[in-house]
Amino acid sequence: MKIGIIGSGNVGGALTKAWSSAGHEIILGVRDTSNFKGIELLKLPRVGATSIENVSKEAEVILLAAGPDALKDILEALGDLSGVFVIDAMNSVRSKPEPYQNTSEAILALRPNVRLVKCFNTTGYENMLNPVYPEGRLDLVMSGDDLEAKAIASKLALDAGFGSCLDFGSSKQFQLQEYFALSWINLAIMQGHGRQMGIHFLYR
Repeated sequence: MKIGIIGSGNVGGALTKAWSSAGHEIILGVRDTSNFKGIELLKLPRVGATSIENVSKEAEVILLAAGPDALKDILEALGDLSGVFVIDAMNSVRSKPEPYQNTSEAILALRPNVRLVKCFNTTGYENMLNPVYPEGRLDLVMSGDDLEAKAIASKLALDAGFGSCLDFGSSKQFQLQEYFALSWINLAIMQGHGRQMGIHFLYR
């Protein structure tokens, strides 16, 4: 799969490494292809860089992993996203894309015809680099209204090494998934459990 990634920091960088290793082709959307955070990712196999404007023309699916403050500028640069599969991996913990509660709501409001799923936002980038623990593989969740977009996100979660990607519900659950992410942040950072922890769902 040809995956465009906007945001080559911790999360975008970790998933670039994971998906490159899994055999996917990665296109990093950046403002300056000769100088950007994570430029060392270009040394990985099947990883290239292009302008943000070109990503929607070249990629089969786009992962948004930038800061909420940059969302409107990114959407403007990407242009028309009608029918494009987009995975929102952003969180609105420190800032929000006003006047919206979270980035997923903003994306649907500003690009209503996008095929959106929210995923890869509920754990730290360390777990995206390595989601395998002695007790098993960590799990992710996803929310949105587009079933095909969810199927793509689920496959990419498994390709990144996660055990499963559970359906968290429709777009009505975007904000609840944000709180789910905040719960991990609270435990890992604010309560001092450390970032080397994650969520694994058990069944019986």
